[in-house]
Amino acid sequence: MEKLLLGVSSCLLGKQVRFDGGHKYDSWVVDTLGAYAEYFDLCPEHQCGMSIPREALNLKGSKESYRMLTNKTLVDYTDQMLSWSLPVIEDLKKRPLCGYILKSKSPSCGMERVKLYPLHGGAAGKTGVGIFARELLRAFPYLPIEEEGRLHDPVLRENFIERVFVRHRFNRLMAEDLSPGGFVRFHTIHKYLLMAHSPAHYREMGKLVAEIRKYKIQDFSRLYCELLMTACARHATPSKHQNVLLHLLGYFKNDLDAFEKQEMIRLIAQYKDGIIPLIVPVTLLNHYVRKYDKSYLAEQIYLQPHPMELKLRNHA
Repeated sequence: MEKLLLGVSSCLLGKQVRFDGGHKYDSWVVDTLGAYAEYFDLCPEHQCGMSIPREALNLKGSKESYRMLTNKTLVDYTDQMLSWSLPVIEDLKKRPLCGYILKSKSPSCGMERVKLYPLHGGAAGKTGVGIFARELLRAFPYLPIEEEGRLHDPVLRENFIERVFVRHRFNRLMAEDLSPGGFVRFHTIHKYLLMAHSPAHYREMGKLVAEIRKYKIQDFSRLYCELLMTACARHATPSKHQNVLLHLLGYFKNDLDAFEKQEMIRLIAQYKDGIIPLIVPVTLLNHYVRKYDKSYLAEQIYLQPHPMELKLRNHA
Protein backbone atom coordinates (compact mmCIF):
# COMPACT_ATOMS: atom_id res chain seq x y z
CA MET A 1 0.00 0.00 0.00
CA GLU A 2 1.01 3.62 -0.46
CA LYS A 3 2.81 4.78 2.66
CA LEU A 4 1.47 7.48 4.95
CA LEU A 5 3.43 10.73 5.14
CA LEU A 6 4.00 11.61 8.79
CA GLY A 7 5.97 14.39 10.39
CA VAL A 8 8.10 13.29 13.34
CA SER A 9 10.64 14.64 15.79
CA SER A 10 14.06 13.50 14.52
CA CYS A 11 15.24 12.11 17.85
CA LEU A 12 12.42 9.53 17.82
CA LEU A 13 13.98 7.99 14.70
CA GLY A 14 17.28 7.53 16.52
CA LYS A 15 19.01 10.61 15.13
CA GLN A 16 21.52 12.03 17.60
CA VAL A 17 20.24 15.59 17.68
CA ARG A 18 19.31 16.13 21.32
CA PHE A 19 20.97 18.69 23.56
CA ASP A 20 23.29 16.02 25.00
CA GLY A 21 24.11 14.51 21.60
CA GLY A 22 21.79 11.57 22.22
CA HIS A 23 18.49 10.38 20.81
CA LYS A 24 15.11 9.00 21.95
CA TYR A 25 14.68 6.09 19.53
CA ASP A 26 11.12 4.78 19.67
CA SER A 27 10.84 1.22 18.40
CA TRP A 28 7.07 1.33 17.86
CA VAL A 29 7.33 4.50 15.78
CA VAL A 30 10.27 3.21 13.74
CA ASP A 31 9.76 -0.54 13.48
CA THR A 32 6.00 -1.04 13.75
CA LEU A 33 4.33 2.08 12.38
CA GLY A 34 7.35 2.67 10.17
CA ALA A 35 6.33 -0.29 7.99
CA TYR A 36 3.38 1.83 6.82
CA ALA A 37 4.82 5.34 7.07
CA GLU A 38 7.25 7.60 5.29
CA TYR A 39 8.66 10.05 7.81
CA PHE A 40 9.48 13.70 7.30
CA ASP A 41 11.61 14.42 10.36
CA LEU A 42 12.55 17.70 11.97
CA CYS A 43 14.58 18.72 15.01
CA PRO A 44 13.53 22.34 15.60
CA GLU A 45 16.30 23.08 18.09
CA HIS A 46 19.15 21.83 15.92
CA GLN A 47 17.68 23.01 12.59
CA CYS A 48 17.03 26.52 13.83
CA GLY A 49 20.75 26.87 14.45
CA MET A 50 21.59 25.39 17.86
CA SER A 51 24.67 23.22 18.19
CA ILE A 52 25.01 19.57 19.17
CA PRO A 53 25.64 19.25 22.05
CA ARG A 54 24.09 22.40 23.49
CA GLU A 55 22.93 23.81 26.76
CA ALA A 56 19.57 22.43 27.86
CA LEU A 57 16.51 24.63 27.36
CA ASN A 58 13.53 25.44 29.55
CA LEU A 59 10.31 27.36 29.13
CA LYS A 60 10.17 30.36 31.45
CA GLY A 61 7.38 32.83 32.12
CA SER A 62 3.64 32.53 32.70
CA LYS A 63 1.11 30.28 31.01
CA GLU A 64 -0.11 33.29 29.01
CA SER A 65 3.38 34.46 27.95
CA TYR A 66 6.60 32.48 28.11
CA ARG A 67 9.99 32.24 26.43
CA MET A 68 12.45 29.46 25.62
CA LEU A 69 15.74 30.10 27.45
CA THR A 70 18.90 28.14 28.08
CA ASN A 71 18.89 26.60 31.53
CA LYS A 72 21.95 28.30 33.08
CA THR A 73 23.04 31.20 30.88
CA LEU A 74 19.45 32.30 30.11
CA VAL A 75 20.09 32.91 26.40
CA ASP A 76 16.69 33.49 24.76
CA TYR A 77 16.12 31.36 21.63
CA THR A 78 12.40 32.09 21.26
CA ASP A 79 12.60 34.48 18.32
CA GLN A 80 15.18 32.33 16.56
CA MET A 81 12.88 29.32 16.88
CA LEU A 82 9.86 31.27 15.64
CA SER A 83 11.76 32.72 12.67
CA TRP A 84 12.80 29.22 11.64
CA SER A 85 9.34 27.72 12.27
CA LEU A 86 7.36 30.05 10.00
CA PRO A 87 8.78 28.99 6.61
CA VAL A 88 9.07 25.37 7.72
CA ILE A 89 5.38 25.22 8.60
CA GLU A 90 4.48 26.90 5.32
CA ASP A 91 6.43 24.15 3.56
CA LEU A 92 4.60 21.49 5.57
CA LYS A 93 1.27 22.91 4.34
CA LYS A 94 2.30 21.99 0.80
CA ARG A 95 2.90 18.35 1.72
CA PRO A 96 0.20 15.65 1.99
CA LEU A 97 0.80 15.12 5.69
CA CYS A 98 -1.42 12.59 7.42
CA GLY A 99 -0.24 13.33 10.96
CA TYR A 100 2.65 14.34 13.18
CA ILE A 101 4.39 12.65 16.13
CA LEU A 102 6.15 14.99 18.55
CA LYS A 103 8.67 14.38 21.33
CA SER A 104 6.96 14.71 24.69
CA LYS A 105 8.16 17.08 27.45
CA SER A 106 10.41 18.98 25.02
CA PRO A 107 10.55 22.81 25.30
CA SER A 108 10.39 22.90 21.51
CA CYS A 109 8.24 19.86 20.59
CA GLY A 110 6.12 18.95 23.63
CA MET A 111 2.42 19.43 22.86
CA GLU A 112 1.20 19.53 26.47
CA ARG A 113 2.31 19.40 30.11
CA VAL A 114 5.79 20.76 29.36
CA LYS A 115 7.56 22.15 32.45
CA LEU A 116 7.10 25.90 32.67
CA TYR A 117 9.29 27.75 35.17
CA PRO A 118 8.47 31.15 36.68
CA LEU A 119 10.73 33.78 35.12
CA HIS A 120 12.30 34.80 38.43
CA GLY A 121 12.64 31.41 40.07
CA GLY A 122 10.40 28.87 41.76
CA ALA A 123 8.93 25.45 41.09
CA ALA A 124 7.85 24.51 37.59
CA GLY A 125 4.29 23.77 36.65
CA LYS A 126 3.38 21.38 33.83
CA THR A 127 1.38 23.91 31.83
CA GLY A 128 3.65 24.71 28.87
CA VAL A 129 3.55 23.82 25.19
CA GLY A 130 6.78 23.61 23.18
CA ILE A 131 7.46 26.67 21.02
CA PHE A 132 7.49 24.75 17.71
CA ALA A 133 4.62 22.47 18.78
CA ARG A 134 2.50 25.51 19.62
CA GLU A 135 2.98 26.96 16.13
CA LEU A 136 2.35 23.55 14.52
CA LEU A 137 -0.91 23.08 16.44
CA ARG A 138 -2.07 26.57 15.44
CA ALA A 139 -1.27 25.99 11.77
CA PHE A 140 -2.82 22.49 11.61
CA PRO A 141 -5.87 22.45 13.92
CA TYR A 142 -7.39 19.44 12.14
CA LEU A 143 -4.25 17.36 11.57
CA PRO A 144 -3.78 14.31 13.84
CA ILE A 145 -0.91 15.33 16.14
CA GLU A 146 0.31 13.30 19.11
CA GLU A 147 3.30 12.81 21.38
CA GLU A 148 5.19 9.52 21.41
CA GLY A 149 4.60 9.20 25.16
CA ARG A 150 0.81 9.31 24.81
CA LEU A 151 0.98 6.67 22.08
CA HIS A 152 1.90 4.12 24.77
CA ASP A 153 -1.77 4.27 25.79
CA PRO A 154 -3.59 1.72 23.56
CA VAL A 155 -6.79 3.82 23.36
CA LEU A 156 -4.94 7.00 22.39
CA ARG A 157 -2.76 5.06 19.96
CA GLU A 158 -5.77 3.50 18.24
CA ASN A 159 -7.54 6.85 17.94
CA PHE A 160 -4.46 8.58 16.54
CA ILE A 161 -3.67 5.89 13.96
CA GLU A 162 -7.30 5.65 12.89
CA ARG A 163 -7.33 9.43 12.29
CA VAL A 164 -4.04 9.20 10.42
CA PHE A 165 -5.45 6.63 8.00
CA VAL A 166 -8.65 8.65 7.58
CA ARG A 167 -6.54 11.69 6.68
CA HIS A 168 -4.50 9.55 4.28
CA ARG A 169 -7.65 8.44 2.46
CA PHE A 170 -8.94 12.03 2.40
CA ASN A 171 -5.65 13.25 0.92
CA ARG A 172 -5.95 10.59 -1.80
CA LEU A 173 -9.51 11.73 -2.51
CA MET A 174 -8.28 15.30 -2.91
CA ALA A 175 -5.53 14.18 -5.29
CA GLU A 176 -7.44 11.61 -7.34
CA ASP A 177 -11.21 12.24 -7.30
CA LEU A 178 -12.06 15.79 -6.24
CA SER A 179 -15.69 15.69 -7.36
CA PRO A 180 -19.20 15.46 -5.90
CA GLY A 181 -19.29 11.77 -6.75
CA GLY A 182 -15.94 11.20 -5.07
CA PHE A 183 -17.15 12.83 -1.85
CA VAL A 184 -20.41 10.86 -1.87
CA ARG A 185 -18.49 7.60 -2.18
CA PHE A 186 -15.97 8.64 0.50
CA HIS A 187 -18.77 9.55 2.89
CA THR A 188 -20.62 6.33 2.16
CA ILE A 189 -17.72 3.99 2.92
CA HIS A 190 -16.90 5.90 6.13
CA LYS A 191 -20.50 5.78 7.41
CA TYR A 192 -20.03 3.32 10.26
CA LEU A 193 -16.59 4.57 11.21
CA LEU A 194 -18.07 8.04 11.67
CA MET A 195 -21.03 6.65 13.61
CA ALA A 196 -18.60 4.92 15.98
CA HIS A 197 -16.94 8.25 16.73
CA SER A 198 -19.77 10.79 16.58
CA PRO A 199 -23.28 10.06 15.29
CA ALA A 200 -24.08 13.78 15.55
CA HIS A 201 -21.19 14.72 13.27
CA TYR A 202 -22.15 11.94 10.85
CA ARG A 203 -25.65 13.39 10.52
CA GLU A 204 -24.30 16.92 10.06
CA MET A 205 -21.86 15.71 7.41
CA GLY A 206 -24.66 13.85 5.63
CA LYS A 207 -26.63 17.09 5.31
CA LEU A 208 -23.53 18.83 3.99
CA VAL A 209 -22.89 16.12 1.38
CA ALA A 210 -26.53 16.29 0.25
CA GLU A 211 -25.98 19.97 -0.60
CA ILE A 212 -22.52 19.57 -2.15
CA ARG A 213 -23.49 21.18 -5.46
CA LYS A 214 -24.27 24.45 -3.69
CA TYR A 215 -20.56 24.88 -2.91
CA LYS A 216 -17.39 25.42 -4.84
CA ILE A 217 -15.58 22.10 -4.54
CA GLN A 218 -12.58 23.60 -2.70
CA ASP A 219 -14.84 25.33 -0.17
CA PHE A 220 -16.78 22.12 0.32
CA SER A 221 -13.63 20.04 0.80
CA ARG A 222 -12.41 22.42 3.53
CA LEU A 223 -15.72 22.27 5.41
CA TYR A 224 -15.98 18.52 5.03
CA CYS A 225 -12.39 17.94 6.18
CA GLU A 226 -12.93 20.03 9.30
CA LEU A 227 -16.03 18.03 10.24
CA LEU A 228 -14.38 14.73 9.33
CA MET A 229 -11.30 15.23 11.49
CA THR A 230 -13.31 16.76 14.35
CA ALA A 231 -15.61 13.74 14.35
CA CYS A 232 -12.78 11.24 14.30
CA ALA A 233 -11.03 13.02 17.18
CA ARG A 234 -14.00 12.00 19.35
CA HIS A 235 -13.23 8.70 21.02
CA ALA A 236 -15.13 5.66 19.77
CA THR A 237 -16.44 4.32 23.10
CA PRO A 238 -17.52 0.71 23.72
CA SER A 239 -21.14 1.88 23.76
CA LYS A 240 -20.83 3.54 20.35
CA HIS A 241 -19.02 0.50 18.97
CA GLN A 242 -21.81 -1.71 20.32
CA ASN A 243 -24.39 0.39 18.52
CA VAL A 244 -22.49 0.14 15.24
CA LEU A 245 -21.91 -3.60 15.57
CA LEU A 246 -25.61 -4.23 16.17
CA HIS A 247 -26.45 -2.09 13.13
CA LEU A 248 -24.08 -4.20 11.03
CA LEU A 249 -25.57 -7.41 12.42
CA GLY A 250 -28.94 -6.26 11.09
CA TYR A 251 -27.69 -6.78 7.52
CA PHE A 252 -27.61 -10.54 8.23
CA LYS A 253 -31.13 -10.98 9.59
CA ASN A 254 -32.06 -13.27 6.68
CA ASP A 255 -28.73 -15.10 6.59
CA LEU A 256 -27.84 -16.20 10.10
CA ASP A 257 -29.69 -18.82 12.11
CA ALA A 258 -30.84 -18.17 15.67
CA PHE A 259 -27.69 -19.63 17.22
CA GLU A 260 -25.37 -17.53 15.05
CA LYS A 261 -27.31 -14.35 15.83
CA GLN A 262 -27.23 -15.04 19.57
CA GLU A 263 -23.51 -15.83 19.41
CA MET A 264 -22.86 -12.52 17.67
CA ILE A 265 -24.98 -10.62 20.20
CA ARG A 266 -23.14 -12.36 23.05
CA LEU A 267 -19.73 -11.40 21.65
CA ILE A 268 -20.81 -7.79 21.19
CA ALA A 269 -22.03 -7.68 24.81
CA GLN A 270 -18.79 -9.23 26.04
CA TYR A 271 -16.84 -6.58 24.17
CA LYS A 272 -19.03 -3.83 25.66
CA ASP A 273 -18.36 -5.25 29.15
CA GLY A 274 -14.58 -5.27 28.58
CA ILE A 275 -14.25 -9.06 28.58
CA ILE A 276 -12.97 -9.46 25.03
CA PRO A 277 -11.31 -7.03 22.58
CA LEU A 278 -13.10 -5.38 19.67
CA ILE A 279 -11.21 -7.51 17.16
CA VAL A 280 -13.25 -10.60 18.17
CA PRO A 281 -16.76 -9.50 17.06
CA VAL A 282 -15.29 -7.55 14.13
CA THR A 283 -13.45 -10.65 12.87
CA LEU A 284 -16.64 -12.71 12.98
CA LEU A 285 -18.56 -9.96 11.18
CA ASN A 286 -15.89 -9.84 8.49
CA HIS A 287 -16.27 -13.60 8.09
CA TYR A 288 -20.02 -13.22 7.54
CA VAL A 289 -19.44 -10.32 5.11
CA ARG A 290 -17.30 -12.62 2.95
CA LYS A 291 -19.50 -15.69 3.39
CA TYR A 292 -22.71 -13.93 2.40
CA ASP A 293 -21.12 -11.56 -0.11
CA LYS A 294 -22.29 -8.29 1.45
CA SER A 295 -20.64 -5.91 -1.00
CA TYR A 296 -21.89 -2.75 0.76
CA LEU A 297 -20.40 -3.86 4.06
CA ALA A 298 -17.21 -5.08 2.41
CA GLU A 299 -16.49 -1.47 1.48
CA GLN A 300 -17.11 -0.11 4.97
CA ILE A 301 -13.87 1.27 6.38
CA TYR A 302 -15.07 0.53 9.91
CA LEU A 303 -14.45 -3.18 9.45
CA GLN A 304 -10.74 -2.60 8.72
CA PRO A 305 -9.75 1.05 9.26
CA HIS A 306 -6.03 0.24 9.50
CA PRO A 307 -3.75 -2.78 8.94
CA MET A 308 -4.55 -5.68 11.26
CA GLU A 309 -0.81 -6.16 11.82
CA LEU A 310 -0.82 -3.03 13.97
CA LYS A 311 -3.09 -4.89 16.44
CA LEU A 312 -4.87 -1.70 17.46
CA ARG A 313 -8.18 -3.41 18.23
CA ASN A 314 -6.63 -6.21 20.27
CA HIS A 315 -6.94 -4.54 23.68
CA ALA A 316 -9.97 -5.15 25.92
